[in-house]
Amino acid sequence: PTVNYIDEKVFRKLRQLRVQPSGICSDEVFIRRLYLTAMGVLPTLSELNEFLENDSSDKRTLLVDRVLQRSEFTDYWAYKWSDLLIVDPSNSIRGLIQPPAVRAYYKWIRDGVASNKPWDILVRELVTAKGNTLVNGAANYWAIHQDPKEITENLALTFLGTSMTCARCHNHPLEKWTQDQYYGLANLVTRVALKTGDLPGEAYVVDRHTGDINHPRLNRPMAPEPLDGDQMALDSVLDRREHLADWLTSAGNPYFARATVNRIWAALMGRGLVNPVDDLRATNPSSHPDLMIALTEDFISSGFDIRHLIRTILLSTTYQLSSEANSSNQDDNSLYSHHLTRRLPAEVILDIMSQVTGVSEEFDGYPEGTRALQLRDTRVKSYFLDAFGRPPRTTPNSSERTNSASLSQVLHLVNGETLNRKLKRRGGKVDQMVEQAGRSGFLEELYRTLFSRLPTPAEKSNLEEYLGTDPARDRMEDVLWAMLTSREFLFTR
Repeated sequence: PTVNYIDEKVFRKLRQLRVQPSGICSDEVFIRRLYLTAMGVLPTLSELNEFLENDSSDKRTLLVDRVLQRSEFTDYWAYKWSDLLIVDPSNSIRGLIQPPAVRAYYKWIRDGVASNKPWDILVRELVTAKGNTLVNGAANYWAIHQDPKEITENLALTFLGTSMTCARCHNHPLEKWTQDQYYGLANLVTRVALKTGDLPGEAYVVDRHTGDINHPRLNRPMAPEPLDGDQMALDSVLDRREHLADWLTSAGNPYFARATVNRIWAALMGRGLVNPVDDLRATNPSSHPDLMIALTEDFISSGFDIRHLIRTILLSTTYQLSSEANSSNQDDNSLYSHHLTRRLPAEVILDIMSQVTGVSEEFDGYPEGTRALQLRDTRVKSYFLDAFGRPPRTTPNSSERTNSASLSQVLHLVNGETLNRKLKRRGGKVDQMVEQAGRSGFLEELYRTLFSRLPTPAEKSNLEEYLGTDPARDRMEDVLWAMLTSREFLFTR
């Protein structure tokens, strides 16, 4: 069934290419996928049962609307935007912001997500931020970025989805941007200064009335000018960052909304309409140009409403297709004819392992029970998160986060402290399993807790044979370890 314009455009292309989409996923798959890709948590047993027992035709819509209001949703997307906006306390090529400033910066981002602040307003606040960094969290963006060239390239990558790095030294070989345009854009961000405050981590972001960067070949400054925007005079007394924000967040800017739409689509669907998500250029076209246009126009007309965009995608049949491929679409990984399975992010894996075992992870400087997705920055020590691809947040480039498998991951799951400590903790999930082993429905509840489904007859038979009538604790540890390290647990489906 076609639910909205997303389905109309995706299915039209599938028909043109004679690719048959997979069927709609089951309720069990849907709730698990929704929780993991929109909140980074597993549904509880009671939430799962309530959803499965609901016979109403609009129960998926109602569930999506509830998810959008959850605090876990806010945590999840605040963490994503913290990756993008580089909430990072220190880096050798950047300025230093101390923990109080990190807290202020993260709080500003999280408050924006919680209140569903329109994306254009949030970005405008960031680009024009000034004042005390402990009071105005957004000002820390300028405390981190103190090199005009670096901020020029990061702004373009973050909010336009395009790399300007090549144009620093020469005209871009794969895009229309020239070296002249690079230094015109750079001169919009050169008149910012940082003054140290009296409190730990305190600084003041202020505007300067002088300061330009010279074009290296022409040895003179270029007039401040956004990409394909209105040029400012070099001697203008107007605020250059305000001029940049006016252009950047304008509904008429063809790059701003499109870049955000592409990032959110990729986060929910597993692949951007333009892939990679921060490589939007004429020579890397969208897989679905008409859908990109429709999503962008809808995002703009909604007032740059992030939740509206996420809700539209989640309610589409395209998002709700099964991951089970058929003979027609088994080789497809870009047409969205079936759900693309992918490994979960490092933080989500650690959080749901803690959720299942009932043993929270311990993070230095954070209270007990803090989840990985609630950490303000990536400098918090965690071998597990680093091994499974947590980004260092040195740039906004999506390639910093890795989801590929590695030997260190395997060794840590087998011999590492993280999972083994959770399995051996007294009073945790394994002890509960030992107590419940003889109870009717025990294995069914275990499978529903981890996979949101019932075990197959073969799975149930094998486990009953392995565990016996009075299973030892080490056998329960083995069973739970095998389930927590399985592809089904670690991947969306």
